[in-house]
Amino acid sequence: MRKLIILALVGFAAQLVDGSLGMAYGVTSSTLLVAVAGLTPAAASASVHFSEIVTTAVSGVSHWRLRNVDWRVVARIAGPGALGAFLGATVLSRLSTEVAAPVMGVILLLLGLYILIRFVVGFTPRLKGNPTIRTLGPLGLFAGFVDATGGGGWGPVGTPALLADGRLEPRKVVGSIDTSEFAVSVAASVGFLLGLGAAGIDWGIALALLVGGVVAAPIAAVLVRYAPAHLLGVLVGGVIVLTNSRTLLRAAEVDPGARWWVYGAVVVLTAAALAWTVRRVRRRRETEAAAAEPERVGASS
Repeated sequence: MRKLIILALVGFAAQLVDGSLGMAYGVTSSTLLVAVAGLTPAAASASVHFSEIVTTAVSGVSHWRLRNVDWRVVARIAGPGALGAFLGATVLSRLSTEVAAPVMGVILLLLGLYILIRFVVGFTPRLKGNPTIRTLGPLGLFAGFVDATGGGGWGPVGTPALLADGRLEPRKVVGSIDTSEFAVSVAASVGFLLGLGAAGIDWGIALALLVGGVVAAPIAAVLVRYAPAHLLGVLVGGVIVLTNSRTLLRAAEVDPGARWWVYGAVVVLTAAALAWTVRRVRRRRETEAAAAEPERVGASS
């Protein structure tokens, strides 16, 4: 019972992050499931994706009813994404725990660094060419594979690329990525079911994650109005880097004393990144305010 409560809290925390940033549910929950709950990488990713079948279905229907979905984008990215997720789940299911833990740790560490850098620098990747099957196909295949093997990554990889492309309204980018994620979650779940077998999946874990996420959803909707996304993004990225650094250092059997030096360095760098991001956003707002001031004066005169 205690373990299920912890898992529900993991789902709760992950949904708070996802609801505030529009991404990182899988990255956050997989990191916490492996580091805090002690799950194997395959079991963690399988639990996340089974719980996401329900959450992504509800999210997709909601976006569809609000007309936030571009079905051309969904049709072009969902299929490759599902294929990539199935392949990723199959690969992860066949790896031994000793090999899978470092593999997932590396993927999650890179995703954590990506999230951290994105919110510190404000960098987002740009698609080359029109958002056709030629560009969305490889993007979906890669994002789906990373999502399954790392326990998350569909949102962090797909959403920024489409946002930076600029051809879709932001609401339709989020709606299309969220809707297509249903296919990714189903395909990954089928891959894990075939790879691990029904007996190898703890359905209670998936249910606990789902319950925690459902409880957190309305709170996250409120949090997104007040929590600065840039600060939350840096903080979450730092926590993911710190947690997966611990996983990799332990797998490499690094001396405990040296590990603490690494942990301290990550904490210091995260604090410095927070301070830098606050200054960057403040300068940007001051610049925007100064640029808007002549327009206000001209309008009043």
